Amino acid sequence: MSSTIARRVLQAPKKPLTAAQRDYLEKVIRVDQAGELGADFIYAGQHAVFKRKTPKLAPLIKHMWDQEVHHHDTFDKLQTERRVRPSLFTPAWKVAAYGLGLGTALISKEAAMACTEAVETVIGGHYNSQLRWLHENFPEEFGDETEMGHMKQTIKQFRDDELEHLETAIEHDSKKAVPYILLTETIKAGCRAAIWTAERL
Repeated sequence: MSSTIARRVLQAPKKPLTAAQRDYLEKVIRVDQAGELGADFIYAGQHAVFKRKTPKLAPLIKHMWDQEVHHHDTFDKLQTERRVRPSLFTPAWKVAAYGLGLGTALISKEAAMACTEAVETVIGGHYNSQLRWLHENFPEEFGDETEMGHMKQTIKQFRDDELEHLETAIEHDSKKAVPYILLTETIKAGCRAAIWTAERL
C-alpha cells in the first residue's frame, strides 16, 4: 500500500515549482521520513516489551506499529525517488526512538500510552501545519490529481492515523501515567527538538 501511495505522488502530473516550493517539499519529505522512522522504532520498542509483559495489549500496539511502518515506507520511497537527503541524525533517531518505546513500556502500560499521546499530539500538530502551508500555496490542488494534490492527501491520511493513535492512547489510560505531566511534556519537547533538527540537518 505504501508503494501505491508513493507511486501516485511521483507519477501524478507535475506543475513547475518555484525554488522555495521545491525546497519546502524536500524539507517535508526529509522531516516526515525522520518522524515516521521514529514512530516506527517507538512502537517496535513497545511491542518488544508488551508481547511478553502484557500479551493482551500486544495486538493493539502491533496495529498502530503496522500503520507507522506503512507511513515510514511511504516516505522512504518518496525520499529515494526525489533524491532527498535524509536527516544526518538518522542513526540517533533510531536509537533514541527505540529506547523511548522500550523504556516507557517497561515503566508501565500507562507510561507507554502517555508516550504515544505526547508523540502523536506533536506529530498531529506538525502535519496540520504542513497541510496549512500546502493549502495556502497550492489551494487549487487540494483534491486534484497533481503531485502536490497527492502529497496533501497523503499527509492528511497520515495525520488522521496519528490522531487515531492519540485517541487510542487516551482510551487506554495515558493520563493515569505517573508522573503524567513531566513525562508527556518532556517527550513533547524532545519531539519538537527532533522536528526542528530534522528540518535542517
